[in-house]
Amino acid sequence: MNYKIPQLPLVQDIETKVVLKKLALAHKALAELNGVAETIPNEAIILNTLSLQEAKDSSAIENIITTHDELFSSDSFARNFASAAAKEVYNYASALKDGFVLVKKNGLLTANQIIDIQSTLEETHSGFRKLPGTELKNDQTGEVVYTPPQSYDEIVEMMSNLEKFINDKELCDWDPLVKMAVIHHQFESIHPFYDGNGRTGRIINILFLVKEGLLNLPILYLSRYINQNKGTYYKLLQETRVTQNWEPWLMYMLEAIEQTSIQTSSIVRGIKGLMLQHKKKIRAALPKIYSQDLINNLFKHPYTKIDFVVQDLHVTRKTAAKYLHALCDAGFLSEIKLGKEIYFLNDELFDLLANVSSLKVE
Repeated sequence: MNYKIPQLPLVQDIETKVVLKKLALAHKALAELNGVAETIPNEAIILNTLSLQEAKDSSAIENIITTHDELFSSDSFARNFASAAAKEVYNYASALKDGFVLVKKNGLLTANQIIDIQSTLEETHSGFRKLPGTELKNDQTGEVVYTPPQSYDEIVEMMSNLEKFINDKELCDWDPLVKMAVIHHQFESIHPFYDGNGRTGRIINILFLVKEGLLNLPILYLSRYINQNKGTYYKLLQETRVTQNWEPWLMYMLEAIEQTSIQTSSIVRGIKGLMLQHKKKIRAALPKIYSQDLINNLFKHPYTKIDFVVQDLHVTRKTAAKYLHALCDAGFLSEIKLGKEIYFLNDELFDLLANVSSLKVE
């Protein structure tokens, strides 16, 4: 179909009464998530674990499927990945974290930053599409559902308008959550890259909320909701183009924000509770090796290894090995061998994350 992408802001009033009611619920859940996240003393803990979870679910939407085992046994610092899919997921987490640092520093989310995000995801530097021929097809039937802009100049022009809409608060007075939903639809309609548009668009969602001061950390778990309601997501993207009726799309995105905020709050509370349990038990059972840095290390990822302990606690390899084996003997960790590497698994944290990611959003 020939959809003429509108310039933003839209001329129509899309903040209907139904949307405004839903906005109140979405904001309440998001504010609660922000508050819960601030109770974790070391932000790296939830930033690492939750960005990986978000990356896993976002990549799954594009049929890049990996397991928790592959994810948590990959070493992103050494660029040593358990599978090609795990590497893609780590690239997503890196793009999200890099984008977060820039948005916090500059208070802006620019077209060039969006190009950098896609570049990190895809490990390419091709930038916006320069060649015609891109079409979005139905996976089952092969039918062309939508044809995005074909010329480079039009893509640049539309992305320039989107950049202005993202950053200029004077352009319109819509609620930031409504703006986020429109930004996501607009970006996916422009489809500016040869590949990685879906994942880039979902990173933009999170970074926009950070930019607007609605999230202090990029931990909103939006991709799980989209993944579990994928058919509706693609249907509403297209229906909005056809009908110009924005209400169903906005309601879908606001429901996604509300439900995933509630779930992510639950995950963060779970992590905090486990940390406190481990802290008390390790301090009682192994007072000679106990430290807050050690607890933080055990919760940064569900797996740790000697190298990570050396790095975080500034101890020798011999001391790090002694600590980890003592924790295994006391039942806090279990030792597993994957390939040539030995990992020490925080079983309770692993189970929490694995079970949460399989929860169905109602």
